[in-house]
Amino acid sequence: MTFNVIMFYIFSATIIFFSVLTVMSRKILRTAIFLLFVLVASAGLYFMLNYKFLAAVQLLLYAGGIMVLIIFSIMLTHNLAHKFEKIPFKKHLLGLIAAVGGIAITLFTILQHKFFTSSEVSESTDVKTIGTKLISYSKDGYALPFELISILLLAVMVGAIVIAKNRKEDKHTNG
Repeated sequence: MTFNVIMFYIFSATIIFFSVLTVMSRKILRTAIFLLFVLVASAGLYFMLNYKFLAAVQLLLYAGGIMVLIIFSIMLTHNLAHKFEKIPFKKHLLGLIAAVGGIAITLFTILQHKFFTSSEVSESTDVKTIGTKLISYSKDGYALPFELISILLLAVMVGAIVIAKNRKEDKHTNG
């Protein structure tokens, strides 16, 4: 077994393990930390595929920026000691059935698909081309989607703060 295969199995096992912990944990802050491990391991897979730019975006934008926003939102809106109620067995069973069904459909689709190598010449991926696409508003540009996502995240943060503030004021007036 080569080093790359061993690393692939380590990253894959990490993603599966922490994904399960993310959805099974009853403590909200632990859930966010488990999600962080999933995002970092995903970046490791991108580095293995030699998609360095995508891996850097994964680490900086998702594992860095988005996780900071999620943890900040949790700290603003929830009590850190908050523990979700125990999930009934029926919901666990339905979730397991849905997961097995999703895995079956995914495997069936992958095994039935005929994969071919592309004869198209890939685009240049130098820093200048990537930078131009990132700041471009043209057809192949990424500036507009980044702007829309930043506005959406800002709206979510403002909404979370307003909801948290209303809950605290309600507790103080009622209690």
